[in-house]
Amino acid sequence: MKSLKTLAALAALTFGGAAAAQTPGVTDDEIRIGGAHDLSGIFAPFSVPAVKAANLYFDEVNANGGVHGRKITYIVEDHGYQVPKAVQAANKLINRDQVFAMLLSLGTPHNLAMFQLMEPKGIPNVSPLTAARQMNEPPAPWKFAGTATYYDATKAAAKYLVEEQGGSTLCTMYLPTDFGKEIEAALKDLADSGTGTYGGETTHKPDETDFTGALGKIKDMGCDVVGLALGVAQQINAVATAHKLGMEDVKFLVSSAGFHTVVAKGLAAQGVTSGLYAGAGWQDIEARMDTPKVAEWVKKYNEATGEQLPGTGALLGRTAAEILVKGLEAAGPDLTHESFIKGMESLDFDDPLAGNHVKMGEGDHVAAEDIFVSEVQNGTWQLVQTIEADQMSN
Repeated sequence: MKSLKTLAALAALTFGGAAAAQTPGVTDDEIRIGGAHDLSGIFAPFSVPAVKAANLYFDEVNANGGVHGRKITYIVEDHGYQVPKAVQAANKLINRDQVFAMLLSLGTPHNLAMFQLMEPKGIPNVSPLTAARQMNEPPAPWKFAGTATYYDATKAAAKYLVEEQGGSTLCTMYLPTDFGKEIEAALKDLADSGTGTYGGETTHKPDETDFTGALGKIKDMGCDVVGLALGVAQQINAVATAHKLGMEDVKFLVSSAGFHTVVAKGLAAQGVTSGLYAGAGWQDIEARMDTPKVAEWVKKYNEATGEQLPGTGALLGRTAAEILVKGLEAAGPDLTHESFIKGMESLDFDDPLAGNHVKMGEGDHVAAEDIFVSEVQNGTWQLVQTIEADQMSN
């Protein structure tokens, strides 16, 4: 018969093994992170470079010994901006790959669908590539949003266009999804609060390419501030078409889902030098090349990829990856979901790449809440107003 001491030792080992098994995606030498992305659909200009930049940063971290001796493995699945495929991707990542957390997953309806799989297991969702309010509302310990919401940023930027640029009639051109409806709600609520009036909207399909008829309706409704909640290429097409139709008095506004270097360059290529505004939770990188940390990262990115300038997707991928790593470092070597949540809630630092300040705490899981209003000027996003979180009001 085994001694009581031996049995106690075996019990301790068994209990310890069971405790370790309760933290998915964590071994002595690895942390598995998942991401459900649009690598082939209308928002691929965000996902593709985001994945590339995140992996480059993880390669750097891993080459220096990882986080508390564990190397990061980023497992990515493509959903092509289709919700059913996003659910399939999440099922694989969570149940087969046993990832510790999800990072940078793209799309509002896609994340909402995947939450059904994440919530029961408390899988942290870090810096998703969507700024929908639902990424943090209602609050939950496992939700960590990256920046100010579509709603807040769009509302703040539209208010700027009415009060500072002479706009009066607000309208929306949008995809009838959770994402599009949030942009519409921001403009309607702004009008209801007494800033401007709401004129109406047009709805669109993800594969729509001809916006001539819709812009005719926008003109008939007297819209002079138009919020766009469309695919990346669609936004370029809609604004360029409006320019060709002579709608120079209309100011178009995109959320952070359109605040992309590709959009600015695409408009310049079609002869549109100004007239598009954006409200987002970070600053464009091209106009801040005189910032030493920005220049240093751009040089490293160029050497690694051959691309002269990292775009917006790359910027978001790089900054989100750093937030994740800092959270893992703060969690300590005994990594569990609980220790990671506490680690994330302790973060407080300036992010020179995004040009914002990251700060979280208990009950506050939005990393950066300031809003930056920018305008396309000669193919580049230029900052025109900064609205700090404590300056915002309903």
